[in-house]
Amino acid sequence: MKCVIIDDEPLALSVLEKYIAAFPVLELVGAFDDAIEGGRFLKINVVDLLFIDINMPDLSGLELVARLETRPMVIFTTAHKKFAYEGFELEAVDYLLKPITIERFEKAVQKATERFELRKPRQNDESIVVRSEYKAIKIVLTDIAYIEGMEDYIKIHLLSSRHPVLTLMSLKGILEILPENAFSRIHRSYIVPNFQVKSIQNKKVKLSSGVELPVSDSYVDFIEQWKRQQA
Repeated sequence: MKCVIIDDEPLALSVLEKYIAAFPVLELVGAFDDAIEGGRFLKINVVDLLFIDINMPDLSGLELVARLETRPMVIFTTAHKKFAYEGFELEAVDYLLKPITIERFEKAVQKATERFELRKPRQNDESIVVRSEYKAIKIVLTDIAYIEGMEDYIKIHLLSSRHPVLTLMSLKGILEILPENAFSRIHRSYIVPNFQVKSIQNKKVKLSSGVELPVSDSYVDFIEQWKRQQA
């Protein structure tokens, strides 16, 4: 994975460079002590993983990441716990508190590697793999009834089980690994398999399982798209 470090502290840069060199899966392509300079690099270069400090002069790490049009995976590094919530709001892979130990760094790299593998193009689109309760769970796509967002987690409701699979991921993140055009977001809290939609009435989607879900104004275009597909 191609990675970049942005941190205004020379010692922190040095430590992260040393840690990154110890992991063959990581390739350091840039290290910056200035957030604005690092931001310019990210705009014109493809990067898989960004290690970035939060507290920096001129531009904070949170602000920089929020401005990126094409966002790599992000691991925030900081000496302050108070920014953890904001970091995960930006779908960070992890949040490392300084001083960072090599053991804690390794755990963060493992998380990033797992997400990187999920983002890779798959040989087929019959199933996906997610992490749940410290296990890798294989989910057959045709078994998905719908997906529900719950702040930092999502629930994947299955046709074959009364118990949904709970995994640490956002709705945006799960859409990135699902087959394009097979699943649609209909609400800030819901994704549905297009092939499970039985009918739509009064801005409510009825699924083959009998479940009814609302379509919000932000995603009302889905209704017209679905109607065109049925014509």
